[in-house]
This record gives sequence, C-alpha cells and structure tokens, in this order.
Amino acid sequence: MYLTFAWRYFKAKKSANAINIISWVTVGVITFAIACQILVLSVFNGFEGLVKSLYGSFYADIKIIPARGKTFTLTSTQLALIKQQPGISAISLIAEEKALLQNEDIQTIVYLKGVDNNYTNVSGVAAKTYLGNFNTGTAAEPGLIVGAGIQNAAAISVDAAFKASSLTLILPKKGKVTANDPMQSLSEGIVKATGVFTIQQDFDNKYAFTNIDFVKQQMGFSAEEYSATEIKINNKSSPVAIQMQLSNLLGSAYTIQSKYQQNASLYNTMRMEKWIIYAVLTLILFIAAFNMVSALTMLVMEKQKDISVLQSMGADKSMILKIFLSEGLLLAGIGTVMGIILALIICFLQVNFKLIKLEGGSFLIDYFPVQLQLTDFILVAMTATFIAFLASWFPALKASKQAIELR
Repeated sequence: MYLTFAWRYFKAKKSANAINIISWVTVGVITFAIACQILVLSVFNGFEGLVKSLYGSFYADIKIIPARGKTFTLTSTQLALIKQQPGISAISLIAEEKALLQNEDIQTIVYLKGVDNNYTNVSGVAAKTYLGNFNTGTAAEPGLIVGAGIQNAAAISVDAAFKASSLTLILPKKGKVTANDPMQSLSEGIVKATGVFTIQQDFDNKYAFTNIDFVKQQMGFSAEEYSATEIKINNKSSPVAIQMQLSNLLGSAYTIQSKYQQNASLYNTMRMEKWIIYAVLTLILFIAAFNMVSALTMLVMEKQKDISVLQSMGADKSMILKIFLSEGLLLAGIGTVMGIILALIICFLQVNFKLIKLEGGSFLIDYFPVQLQLTDFILVAMTATFIAFLASWFPALKASKQAIELR
C-alpha cells in the first residue's frame, strides 16, 4: 500500500517542475554510483583472482616453518605421522637460504630453495618452466632452475644446442662465523643451469631451485634438519582443519601457514585497497542523498493537502511517515536496479570483447579483468537502501507531524 502511494507520487505531475527534475537527478546519481561501485569491486575481484592464480602456482597449500630461527628438526616418525593425516596428498622437504649466484664475472643475489623429488607434486613451478626442464639433479651433480629475471640478470644459458652455464653458488655455513677468516663461514658449490621458469616478476627476479641434499651439504645441515615443509592437500579438504591437525600434532615449535598466510601482506593490502575505493565511491551515494532530501522536502510541501486529506480519513502519523519513507526507498530502488543493469551490461561487454585495455604493455594480460560476485551486489544494494532510509527519514518525519489543514 505504501509503495502504491509512493509510485503515484513519483510519476504524478507536480506543480513545480523542479521536483521532477531533482527526483530524476537523484535516480541518475544513484544509478551512476551503484554502477561504479559494482564495476570497481568486480575489477578488484578480477585482479585478486589473477594474483591468486599466479601466486597459487608458487605457494603450496600448507607450509610448515620453524616458530623461531631458520631451521627445525623433523624426524622420520613425525614425517610418517604427517603423511597419515587425512586430506594430505603430498609432502616436500625444503632447505632454503639466500645465496650469491656467480656466472663468470656476473653476480646476483638469489633466494635458493633446495627441494626434493616430491616438490613437483606440491607446487606448480615445474609447470611454469618454459625453457629447459625442472631438473634439480643430485647432491653430486646439482641442477639449477632460475626465474626469468635471474636468467637475464646473470646471462644464464640453458640451451641444449650450446653449453649450458656452469654456475657457482656461494652459501653461508650454518653456525660458522669466523672474524679472522670470514671466508671459512662460506661454501662454494658448482651447479649446472637446467631450466628457467616464469610466474610473476616477484618470483622471477628472486628465486632459484636446486637439489635439497646439495644445499644441506653446503650449509652443514644435520640429516633431519630442514628450513620448511610444503604440503599439498586434497581438493575436498579444508586448509583450516588441516592446519589445526598439524598444530596439534607438531606443537608450538612449528608454525603452520595456509597458502594465503604465506603472503598475508599482499592479500591484506589488496582487500584494504578494495574497501577504501568502495568507501570513496559510497560518498557519491551521500551526494545523491542530499538531492533526495531536497526532492522529498519539496514533495512534502507539494502534497500538504493530500496529507491533510489522508489524516482526515484516519491515517495516523506512522502511515504518513511510511508513505514518504517508501518514496525515498523507491527512488533508491529504481536507481539501484538501473545501476546494476548498467554494470552488468558493461561487465558483459568487457568479458566478451575486452573493450577497456590496460596501458603499458608490461602485464600478463592487456585488459581489465572482471569477476562478478553476488556478495558485492548485496552489499551495494544494502548500502544504497541504508543511505536512502537516512535521507528519507527527516522529510518523512516532517510530513507525519503536519497538522490537519483543509480549505
């Protein structure tokens, strides 16, 4: 009933044409704001999905690291218990440290990961190896797989038609620091370049992979000493549940991280940027709210006689209040629906025709990615409804307090 009154007031001809103009301007601003919010949130969703897919190729589902220090001891008994946990499909042992990579006169710093043969089962790095192959070799003849950025920086060759680069890795020895002869605290090992991977610039410029036994030997690790353990879980398993299982199994000396906790700062920054932009765009809705206050205030003045008639027919203050509240919510509803339709049309065109391009040409894709989420639509609609309710309250309250005046 209230919406019936609101709809009739909305479409009825007013004595002052400005009321119609302000009402349609209000609907237009709401439409623009809603469309912008959905489009921006969808683009952020697209970038977040792209980043997660890229980083997901590198990070394992679960990673075990020491709670303190750089290494921990993991016995064969503990490994057997971890493998027995439901939901775990593969385990890889890791020895990692910063190293100096030297190719003749060229030197560069790399973050070296010594991995075992199971590493290809827990990480997607091997699938991203586009030159050579992911062959880490043995402790006696270690192979080295480097990121594309490191390959360029150190002029590394892995072409089978030519001689692959023979490289020197300089690593710190564990617990051996001598002031008189600092070189005694370092070890040198020869490795052969076997592959180049490319995932994302942060990884390509930083990481190199080789044989775990070689790294442990060079650094002086004990037989059951590791830097980390990376785990692959089944698709149906919950990372949170497995984290709890492993925490209970291993105790406080180990930190159990999910895929996203391994790079929490990146994901937190992305979420923060998304909601900051959402908050800024919400200000446009507040601008629309001022227009709505003006439109409803003028409508109340326009319909004073109608209000008096309704009161004389038995309408109480609550009914009058609800009628004009419904008018404000109707304006917001029309604007919200039109904004959602406009956003869906633009997203459809972007997904299918890639109309809006990314400038620069240095990205993995050359267009803005778009990913629609139902929660974004619900959030935006609820925000518009809430702001419309606040904007409608005071004009509606004024209308409900109007005294009966029939002439």
